[in-house]
Amino acid sequence: MNTHEQLVRDTQLVIGFGYDDSQLKEHRHPTRTELDAISDSVPILFLHQSGHLGSANSAALAAAGITASTPNPEGGVFRREEGSQQPNGVMEETALFAVMGSLFTRLDLNANLEMIREGARFYSSFGYTTAQDGRSSTATCNMIAMLAERGELPIDILSFPDIQTSTDVMATPLYRKNYVGKYRVGGVKLTLDGSPQGKTAWLSQPYYIPPEGKPASYRGYAAVTEQQALDAVELAFKNDWQIQVHANGDAAIDLLIGAVREATNKHGAKDRRPVLIHGQTTRMDQLDELKTLGIVPSLFPMHTFYWGDYHRDSVLGPRRAETISPCHSAIRRGMRFTTHHDAPVANPDSMRVLSATVTRRTRSGDILGPDECVPVDIALKAMTVWAAWQHYEDDRKGSLAVGKLADLAILDANPLTVDPDKLAAIKITNTFKEGLQVWRR
Repeated sequence: MNTHEQLVRDTQLVIGFGYDDSQLKEHRHPTRTELDAISDSVPILFLHQSGHLGSANSAALAAAGITASTPNPEGGVFRREEGSQQPNGVMEETALFAVMGSLFTRLDLNANLEMIREGARFYSSFGYTTAQDGRSSTATCNMIAMLAERGELPIDILSFPDIQTSTDVMATPLYRKNYVGKYRVGGVKLTLDGSPQGKTAWLSQPYYIPPEGKPASYRGYAAVTEQQALDAVELAFKNDWQIQVHANGDAAIDLLIGAVREATNKHGAKDRRPVLIHGQTTRMDQLDELKTLGIVPSLFPMHTFYWGDYHRDSVLGPRRAETISPCHSAIRRGMRFTTHHDAPVANPDSMRVLSATVTRRTRSGDILGPDECVPVDIALKAMTVWAAWQHYEDDRKGSLAVGKLADLAILDANPLTVDPDKLAAIKITNTFKEGLQVWRR
């Protein structure tokens, strides 16, 4: 705050990001009173690394209109001080998003545009030539479109607006098959639950160690009602929109499978390619259902590095943790899968994604679920040509071939020949978008 004193004065807002309670000595979230010790007058919002939880000081809660009488919203929780209804500053899911929405209005257009520019540049530094923005708001889509019209995007950006709040975008020219100024809207996004490391993902069986104050039977919770989920998927199928569905817990994945089955029965089978986003606790019987229904699993094996030890010891327990992001089980079933990093949950580090998919090595050095490791060539396909196929773009992206775009990254080592445990150390030296260098180390 001292370094950016003028910016804090202008915006009357401080945003921090990236704390991880699983890695803190206290193994808990910071509270309102602790953030008040930094400032009790300037609103402070401190976001958990998952993006699904966060903590606010008293000034931030007051600015957002949150008091002891504020009820928990559907699909979210304001955690309370013991023996009181007074919020302790920690917020889960939709409770956090409501406060974020209120506070972020303090950022002007130029600040938002700069974040988009910097985000695209940051992605390119990790070798990406296409970035996906999920659960976009209408305002975000319009701002990205503004930069596209100005020719200020270094790489392609593909948006999937929130199907519950921003379907108006789907009636605009932004929804199209081809990029204009390196931007297009490709479909819609639905969120069914929260974060496993935040212990808000919706499981069919209880958490190994429940969060403080929760009973042993605690399984997380859904972000929407069953009917809302069914209606959203049905709307996407009716309009032939590709829908991406955030579902981490296996109970949420069950809901997705049921919704897609019902929508398919009603509107017929087509090449809509619905996508399961994250799918951390996907069971083997669910993989079979995904294949039958044509649901693409976009998995998050980077969890094995960042939170693998925590999943094993606290979130899921040893047995369930072994099969998070079951990439090899998908391959054994003849399925294509894709991988991602979910930035800003973690940096968009392409080589860390590759390393985690291949080795599944945790921070402590354990290999979490060795049966789910996949060869390097398969892991590369999940990041390139299969990812392009997921977006209906494999006719022009995802591999080096005559007639395709010259979108490519140069590495300082060959991932097919280095020691697998050194994959994460490979550096991107250059990134080219359509033959033009957009980033250089």
